[in-house]
Amino acid sequence: MHKKDEELCELVKTVAEVLSSVEMDLATAESCTGGWVAKVLTDVPGSSIYFDRGFVTYSNQSKNEMLGVREETLLLHGAVSREIVKEMAKGALELSTASMSLAVSGIAGPTGGTENKPVGTVCFAWMIRGDVPVAETMYYEGDRDSIRRQAVIHSLEGVIKQIHL
Repeated sequence: MHKKDEELCELVKTVAEVLSSVEMDLATAESCTGGWVAKVLTDVPGSSIYFDRGFVTYSNQSKNEMLGVREETLLLHGAVSREIVKEMAKGALELSTASMSLAVSGIAGPTGGTENKPVGTVCFAWMIRGDVPVAETMYYEGDRDSIRRQAVIHSLEGVIKQIHL
C-alpha cells in the first residue's frame, strides 16, 4: 500500500472511532471530490454505524435539485463558495437522518480557475444537527488528483475537529 493511502486509511479509522464514540453518523455532500469522501468512509467494514449517506452533486442543477441549494446563491456566489457549501451541508442534514454533515466544492483543475478563484480553491462546511454550519476555504497546489486528495483529507480532519470543539 502506498504511504499516502496508508495515511488516509488511518485518518478514516480515526474518523470512524470518533464518530462512533459520540454515537454520531455522517452524511456527505460532495462536488469536486466526486464521492471520494463517501468511498473512503465506506471502505471500512461496519461503516453503516457512522455513515448514513452521500450526495454527489457535481453540477449546479444537482446541487439545487438534490440538496436545495438556492439558485440565487449559485448566481450570486458561484458553486465554489462558503455560502454554497453551507447550503449543501444544511441540505444533506435535512435530507438524511445523519447527526452531522460535511460538504465540499472546489476547483480541482486543470482548468476552471479564475483570478478570484484559482485552481486549487476548495470550500468546506461541516454541520452538526441543531447547530449552524462552519465553513472555510483552502487553497491547494498540485494536479487534479492531488488537489482532490488534499480536499478529502481536510474534509475528514474537519469532522474530527468539529466533534472535539
